[in-house]
Amino acid sequence: LAGSTVCLVADGTGELYTKSAAQALALACSMAGAYLPGRPLVEATGSLYNQHIQAANWGLTREETYARRVGELIARLASFAPPRFSHPRVLMLHASEQQRSNTLALGRAILERLSAHCQVEEIGLLNGTVQDCRGCGYHQCLHFAQNSTCFYGGALSEAVFPAILQSDLLLFLCPNYNDALGANLVALINRMTNLVVKEDLGQKYVAGVVASGYSGGDLVARQLLGAMCLNRGLILPPRAMLLETAHDPGDAMRASGVGARIAAFSQGLLDALTSREKLG
Repeated sequence: LAGSTVCLVADGTGELYTKSAAQALALACSMAGAYLPGRPLVEATGSLYNQHIQAANWGLTREETYARRVGELIARLASFAPPRFSHPRVLMLHASEQQRSNTLALGRAILERLSAHCQVEEIGLLNGTVQDCRGCGYHQCLHFAQNSTCFYGGALSEAVFPAILQSDLLLFLCPNYNDALGANLVALINRMTNLVVKEDLGQKYVAGVVASGYSGGDLVARQLLGAMCLNRGLILPPRAMLLETAHDPGDAMRASGVGARIAAFSQGLLDALTSREKLG
């Protein structure tokens, strides 16, 4: 699959597992070297109930809506061209403790390698309260978005969202807490509804670094790509996830072969973003 572009259709006989199966397949395709455009999935549960909102918008039956969405997905797949940037802007987002975090150490090592060819920025969400999305209705959310704010306002609206809009790659640092994304990152992703109701994020990339104390990094990676690529619509580049196992502080950077893995991951991101020469 190296260098290919992949979109997915998940058709289920019941109401369960279509999305989780698609997330697992999306991660496998990315790690095999494929691009996944933003929103690369059309799924159909057994009842097709998950088509009913779009069916009402289009004035079609659920079956007709499903067929139309698959056709549109095929057209997007055929026309997809990965965007390239002469000097990419990379935004690293995390909620990690400065002194002890294995994930942050890995992320900063990646930024150091990218900094010669990219404009890099780091934003930490650990300090202060990051309030989760309150679930405003669509029109209320759109009203806030058109005024470049959110119901809660604060640092996300004033600093983080503008930085996201200016970036070409979002690099999420995701320590594995209980086989799930951390609360602050989840709140950020949920609050990004305020962006996607107004902005098209389909020319931006998303990648992740996951450090697990024991195992399960793939579970966290699937949550991230499910939220940011399958749902929010960012592009998943080839080999978009660096997955490491490290429990004690400093273990990640002491692991055998970690330097080569960081170098390969960084070079892969640069290859996806631009046609520049190899990193030193």
